Amino acid sequence: MLPQLLPEVIAVRDDVVAWRRHLHAHPELGFQEHETARYVAQVLQEIGGLEITHPTATSVLARLRSTRPGRTIALRADMDALPVAEETGLPFSSQVPGVMHACGHDGHTAILLGAARLLSARREDLGGEVRFIFQHSEELAPGGAQELVAAGVMDGVEMVAGEHLRSLLEVGQVALSSGPVQAAADEFRITIKGEGGHAAYPQLAVDSVAIGAEVVSALQHVVSRQTDPFDTLVLSVTMFHAGTAENVIPPVAEMVGTVRAFREELRRQTEGRMDKIIRGITQGHGAEYSFQYQYGYQPVVNDERVTGIVREALTRSLGEGSVIPATPTMGAEDFSAYQKMAPGVFFYVGAGNRAKGLTRQHHHGLFAIDEDCLGIGVQAMVATAEGLLSADPD
Repeated sequence: MLPQLLPEVIAVRDDVVAWRRHLHAHPELGFQEHETARYVAQVLQEIGGLEITHPTATSVLARLRSTRPGRTIALRADMDALPVAEETGLPFSSQVPGVMHACGHDGHTAILLGAARLLSARREDLGGEVRFIFQHSEELAPGGAQELVAAGVMDGVEMVAGEHLRSLLEVGQVALSSGPVQAAADEFRITIKGEGGHAAYPQLAVDSVAIGAEVVSALQHVVSRQTDPFDTLVLSVTMFHAGTAENVIPPVAEMVGTVRAFREELRRQTEGRMDKIIRGITQGHGAEYSFQYQYGYQPVVNDERVTGIVREALTRSLGEGSVIPATPTMGAEDFSAYQKMAPGVFFYVGAGNRAKGLTRQHHHGLFAIDEDCLGIGVQAMVATAEGLLSADPD
């Protein structure tokens, strides 16, 4: 059952849908969101009463200052698309070959624009300042969040909130929990250097493919045999490249993958354990190797007090039956960069609908949302802002 929307949310809903569809049809990859940023700034100008700047070349910051003193909060939406070919066949499908809003960022941006309009109209009732952060490049490391933090968008911010549409969560539900909700995301690259040769004479070669396959298999022991079963770790090899012909043993094999964890100590341990396994296998076969491990986004950890404030605000606005606990996910988000600057909460708005067949996962060419989630998202963000602005001091 869908929550009841406020009249003012219903009044802006058609515009929010139109904004989302425009953005969906004109996706741009991370660090390339020039037209997206221009469009967002144009809509914000039409809303009026906002101080609009571009902290980076492809991001937008809008500041809503109340006439009364109060705290400063920030609300964030990401704007970038993915290198995914759209397969939905929707009337507003991507017009850019090979690029698609396959993660809902078009919806996030439209929702925050809707929240900016409604909160701007209530300026006289608010106290303090609301900063609307329209962020570039969440999908592409090193991510836009840390650039925006460096540009000063979080200076003076006391609390921060963000939301993410989730296709595996039924429309009408909003999920949030305190503590870790999204994992850290690290990347690694392994190069195995053997000695090439004729495939008919493997004894005269040092087979980088066979050694690499052994490395892939052995790395799974880091999770299954070297990590506490009550801890949480993902280690995935996602690319394996080697060879040019069916009768040639290649001298080099390359592997790329990701590590996901919630604890910093476990990330460090995993890097060391991986290196030890790779070194042992390659040395045992007379090969050489190189191993690069790059630390990426930090885990998203929701502040307990801020989560409590927002949970109460969402429950009051959407109804108790609509607000449920969030299940932590091993997916990553650079929202964590904002949480390093101020206590914050990141929550999830249901966008799936099993009855309509809208259940595809994010990052898929058939990913689609139930657009009823957009009005719910606007109401949730407005409630979040009002709850944070009016909350009792620490």
